[in-house]
Amino acid sequence: MDDKVVEEIRMHQETVASDNNTPLHLIHEKELEISGKVLAAKRQADEIVTEARKKAAELVSKAEAEGGVGAADKEAAIKSEAEREAERLRSDARVEADRLQVQVDARRDEAVRLVLDVVTAV
Repeated sequence: MDDKVVEEIRMHQETVASDNNTPLHLIHEKELEISGKVLAAKRQADEIVTEARKKAAELVSKAEAEGGVGAADKEAAIKSEAEREAERLRSDARVEADRLQVQVDARRDEAVRLVLDVVTAV
C-alpha cells in the first residue's frame, strides 16, 4: 500500500481509539482524507490516460491498415489508367505509322522517277 494510505489508516485508528479529538488532530485527519482522495483521483486519471493511449494506438494501427488497403487500391487504379494510356499511345502510333506508310507508298513512284532523272541527266 501507499505510505499515505497507511498513514491515513493509522491516524484514523488513533483518532477512534482516543477521546482526544483536538482541532489539530482533526485537521491532520482531514488532510490525510483529502490526500487519499487526491491519490485516488490521480490513479483514476492515469487509468483514463492509459486507456486513451491504448485506444489511440489501436486507431492509428487501424488507420494505417486501412490506408495500406486504400493505397493498394489507388495504386491499382493508377496502374490501370497508365496501361490504358500506354495502349492508346500504341494505337495512335500504329495509326500514324500506317498513315506514313500510305504516304511513302504514294510518293515512291515519284521518288524513283526523280532519282532516275538525276542519274540519267549526268
